[in-house]
This record gives sequence, C-alpha cells and structure tokens, in this order.
Amino acid sequence: MIHLVESGGGSVRAGGSLRLACAANRYPYDRTCFGWFRQGQGLEREGVAAIATGGESIYYADSVKARFTISEDNAKQTIYLEMNGLQPGDTDMYYCAAGWRQGSCSGQSDGYRFWGQGIQVTVSS
Repeated sequence: MIHLVESGGGSVRAGGSLRLACAANRYPYDRTCFGWFRQGQGLEREGVAAIATGGESIYYADSVKARFTISEDNAKQTIYLEMNGLQPGDTDMYYCAAGWRQGSCSGQSDGYRFWGQGIQVTVSS
C-alpha cells in the first residue's frame, strides 16, 4: 500500500503560481506511476500530469502543457506539480495518485490504485 499526502494548495490570482507536493510513504523505484488529477464538483476527474519513478515516462494533459511541470525527488519520496500561469479554469480539487506501472504513465484514473485526500486550488480573476 502507498499512502499519499498532498500539500501546497491555496488561493492565487490569475497568472500566479503554486507548487503542489505529494509525499509518499513508499517509493517503489522503476515500477510506479505517480499522477496528479483534478476534479470540479459534479465533473469527471481529469488527469493533469503523471510521471514514472525515475522520470522515464511523463504525461501532461493538453490543457496544462507549457504551464505545469511534474517532477520527483527520490530522496524525499515526493512528487511535485509546479503550476504557472494559473487561470480561474484551473480551480479544482487536486489529487495525487499512485499505481503500478504498465508501459507509459497516463492520465487515466483507472490506472491508479492509491489516492491522496485531495487539496484545493483556487484561482481568482
């Protein structure tokens, strides 16, 4: 089992930046995908970005490419999501997730078994 704890959310104005962090209690190297997802009330969960431990496979949703960057710190067993150029449309609950890697890491939520509690990101205009 992988236990995940998100941090770093909050409120910013449009154009601002936030960095989310996801701390994992286990970090199985070379066989795990970690992903960031977001979900608005009443909406489907959207895969934002994903990374394989070791960084070999990285995924971004088209809506965040060139604005968001996913990265890992193996020593700290932590995954980061740097979010720049935030817009009101990025307002959502953001969730960290982990799953056993099978090929490339993706933004499909059914590929992830372990989930954090979520953290709110609010962007005002």
